[in-house]
Amino acid sequence: MALALLGQGDREGALWAFDLAFYDCGLHDIRLLLLLKSILLFESGNQDQAIARVEHFVTRANDDDDDDATYLHTQVLGVMHMKKSNYGRAIQLFERVKNLAPKGTQCPSLVTISLIFGWSFSGLDIVAPKHLCETLFGEERTAEAVDVFLDMIKSLGEETQGSDEIVAWVADFTQKCTTALEQVGGEVFKYVKHDNGVTQHSPALSLSRLFVARSRVRAEKGLWKDALQDANEAVKADPTYPWGYEAKYVAFRGAERYDEAIDAFESMLRVVEQSQYPAVRQLRKNYISPSDAIAAIDPVVRGILKSCPLVVIDVTTGHLCDTAERMRIFKARSKFKELVSSMTRELDHERILRVVTSFFGYVMLSHAWQGNEPSFQDVNEFKSVQNLPDTPLNQKLRNFCEETRKLGYNWAWSDTCCIDKTTSSILNQSLTSMYKWYADSAATLVFLSGVGHPSNLGDLAHSLWMTRAWTLQELLVPQVIFFYDAEWQPYLGITGANHKESPEIMQELADAINIPRGTIVRFSPGDLGVREKLRLASTRNAMVEEDVAYSLIGIFQSDIRPHYGEGADALGHLLEEIVARSGEVAVLAWSGKSSSYNSCLPASISVYSQIPYNVPSLEGEEMETCITELRGKLPQRQALSLYNHISFLPPARFATRRLHLPCIVFSVRRLVIQELRGGNEKLYRARVSGIGKVEFTTADDLPLDKPQKLVFVHPWIRHIRGPSDGITWGDDSESDSDSDSISVSDLGGDAGWDEVAPPSLLDADPVPQIDDYTRALQMIARLRQPFTALLLIQQPNGEYRRVAAEHEIVVSVIDITSKHVQVKVLEIL
Repeated sequence: MALALLGQGDREGALWAFDLAFYDCGLHDIRLLLLLKSILLFESGNQDQAIARVEHFVTRANDDDDDDATYLHTQVLGVMHMKKSNYGRAIQLFERVKNLAPKGTQCPSLVTISLIFGWSFSGLDIVAPKHLCETLFGEERTAEAVDVFLDMIKSLGEETQGSDEIVAWVADFTQKCTTALEQVGGEVFKYVKHDNGVTQHSPALSLSRLFVARSRVRAEKGLWKDALQDANEAVKADPTYPWGYEAKYVAFRGAERYDEAIDAFESMLRVVEQSQYPAVRQLRKNYISPSDAIAAIDPVVRGILKSCPLVVIDVTTGHLCDTAERMRIFKARSKFKELVSSMTRELDHERILRVVTSFFGYVMLSHAWQGNEPSFQDVNEFKSVQNLPDTPLNQKLRNFCEETRKLGYNWAWSDTCCIDKTTSSILNQSLTSMYKWYADSAATLVFLSGVGHPSNLGDLAHSLWMTRAWTLQELLVPQVIFFYDAEWQPYLGITGANHKESPEIMQELADAINIPRGTIVRFSPGDLGVREKLRLASTRNAMVEEDVAYSLIGIFQSDIRPHYGEGADALGHLLEEIVARSGEVAVLAWSGKSSSYNSCLPASISVYSQIPYNVPSLEGEEMETCITELRGKLPQRQALSLYNHISFLPPARFATRRLHLPCIVFSVRRLVIQELRGGNEKLYRARVSGIGKVEFTTADDLPLDKPQKLVFVHPWIRHIRGPSDGITWGDDSESDSDSDSISVSDLGGDAGWDEVAPPSLLDADPVPQIDDYTRALQMIARLRQPFTALLLIQQPNGEYRRVAAEHEIVVSVIDITSKHVQVKVLEIL
């Protein structure tokens, strides 16, 4: 009756008839009737009440371990949820009981329900996911739709997957989702239409594309593990699809698994190269292989390492590392692998340089040696700085490494243990390269062992560190410097990125060494003159005599080669090269003891602490007065001839330790001892041509009976010449003999002049508004100014030797017309 009433559309009557039917039915039939009544209730619009009832039936069947009842009620409950569009819940229910379905036959009760209500129970494990996929996609929840879709694909049997209907729907839905996801995930992959050249899209290829598309979306969100899972599924679905490997590359890079990223990228390139589609193979030219990236990185690494110290300390392990070991460590580090894996389409040379420079940045130690410092051999014996015996000096080295690590750098250098001093070639290379190493360092740490904590203003200026020869360049050259007291705390408690940016510290140093603060902050060898550099070095000392000179190699940009054992000659070599490179004779302005290297050079650098006589400038009205006076004394031809010879003097030079010095020579006519003083010193009085009376003190015994062997010379030719007038120096190939001299008395005649005269000034380009005669008189006016004269004594073979005076000999030319004033190049031993 209930079924008849239901068929007539009388649902209320059918419900009343179901209630009567319970009186005449067994337990099994009652359960079916209750289920049918619930379905009728659902169809009558009471959906929530009906679902609640069926859920109760499912629970009771589970409790009774009745698999058939559980399957029946769960299927019905799933369909109810489907009809309410609760597809996710329906899928869960169908998945839960799929193993309880009757084997090889249909459930009779479900057949009955289908006949009564028209409900379909076939293919529910496909229908529900399909509906859910379409619903989610329609709501623009593509990622969720793909999740459900892929789960559905995995659960389908081969038979189901092969049906035409399913194949068509899968292909259509895959295309829709792939298109949507590719628009979302394009940023991470810099996506292009890779598949334009693929002419046939198999189901496997379509599925791979979908996995790749979802991988991109997950990568965009930083879900690297999920992105990698999809990428692996893409490769599994179609190993010939290159972009599955690309998706793996992106996921591995995002997860910072750079080795695997590189492998995945190389796999992608191989698949591209082997593709059956020409258009895909053409894409290979758009990519750079990891080997190409490495080939671009290696030369940069070698170039950077070439400018780095030969050996440094790895602050992580405490090991000493040479160039090859540092390159090996770099290539083992994730920073290198990240760099290689980052360049897939073009080489980023700026980034390569930036990464390599950052990795190999090193920190230098500057300190005063205190005794038995740890050596290269010591560290090698104990394998690591960390393993050295626990001594104060070893701890100093460990503290330095720790500070370097705190600053964020990998490498540290100390002159104690990073130079194998038993190998002369390495030692020499290190000494000549040290200036550049400090200049190129990421930072220099200065350890002030004698400055207690807390430090006070002035402690640095009076520290032992400020008295050492090597520390002069270690102060001036680094761009970044940090000063530490004896407890490795920042000097004056000043923290920051660079103590060269500290006005207090820089002013203290500027006051201590008497040069501008800006010169200390941004030092360049050209910032200071020769004499000023020598003054800075003159107050410093070295534990090894030769280091007085070797420590100045960089500051003077010298090419001298260190050779321990040469003693005081090292300073001679340095000063010789200064003269040879520039013609600069400021190194001759000193008083004291002569060097055994050459008598014109000092025995000690300390003499350059003396303040040399500074010739006052001569210009303006004073110069005009001098010129007016000279016009009445010197004829034009004589003035021009003297000017000509002085202008074309060659620069000073050394040859086999002999100084060839261009100068104005004034002969001594008479010599007497004026006074005997203590320590063998004697006060002499000389009468000198063109100068007059001169007094000087020296311990040398001079020949009173042969005063003609003595000469006073004016070597400051650059000052006499004055500002550049466009005339270049002559060739010094003819500068060594006395025949290159001319006396003023000879200027009036022709004898001998043609043999020695340099090119005429009339051939040179004149300076506008100043005639040659006036320029000549300007030069002669400067020649008459007071100057520091060098006293020389002639040797048996005609060379000269400097007489070491106790004080500067400052004289003036009083008679420029004297026939004994000569322009010469003298050879001085």
